[in-house]
Amino acid sequence: MDALVSKYAHSSASPLDSSEGFSQAGFDAAQQFALPMFDIPMVSNPIDFLRAHTDPSAENRIRIQHGTTTLAFKFQGGIVVAVDSRASGGSYIASQTVKKVIEINPYLLGTMAGGAADCQYWERELGRRCRLYELRNKERISVAAASKILSNMVYDYKGMGLSMGTMITGWDKTGPALYYVDSDGSRLKGERFSVGSGSTFAYGVLDTGYDFDMSVDDAIALGKRSIYHACHRDAYSGGSVNVFHVKESGWEFKGNFDFDKLHWDYQAQPKGQIV
Repeated sequence: MDALVSKYAHSSASPLDSSEGFSQAGFDAAQQFALPMFDIPMVSNPIDFLRAHTDPSAENRIRIQHGTTTLAFKFQGGIVVAVDSRASGGSYIASQTVKKVIEINPYLLGTMAGGAADCQYWERELGRRCRLYELRNKERISVAAASKILSNMVYDYKGMGLSMGTMITGWDKTGPALYYVDSDGSRLKGERFSVGSGSTFAYGVLDTGYDFDMSVDDAIALGKRSIYHACHRDAYSGGSVNVFHVKESGWEFKGNFDFDKLHWDYQAQPKGQIV
């Protein structure tokens, strides 16, 4: 018993009892855990170190391979978010059931494209900071502010190997909003985005069928079809299609649609004339 007590008991020099940590006067968790810290290579310049091992001319190049298709677009009924569910590393398919939409809070969603670990970690960290904002200010954070927080966080690690191409979308006091944020700290506001290796195929369908005044059902159908065609043409996208609808009352999951079933459903539909 004494051994267990000594193992888990805090000493008088414990940081939890120090003036910078927990004390009866108060403990600000937001301050103590505000900046996540990571181990980086013990070299003079981590950015040059990474570039030397990932550059195409490197002798023993590390090839970081990934692929996905995600999209989101605004319309009169809010925002539709649609994603595939395949995780791949080059030609190896690691999973067909990856959750590529991350629920930041009941009114905010984030998508994953690039490195799964990077997107999951930083968007979960974003969710924590959005909750702290609510507690401090007694109101929900705006989509613009949430996207800016994410952009600022990842910009500090620019060039150090992060791989992210995410969309932050939601509904705030100004209405629906959609932003693109990547691991270089870039941040763009837009009406519709598609991110990932299959995005060019998705854009072709999305741009053809898009109409701001479309109904909710038509918008969901367009999101599904866009992701389906990307999965059909892009080897790194596949699995199933997950669709979300963001509206004033918050986001709503509209369903998971199997790619194979969608394929045969679309094949059975009559084909349009080629002009």
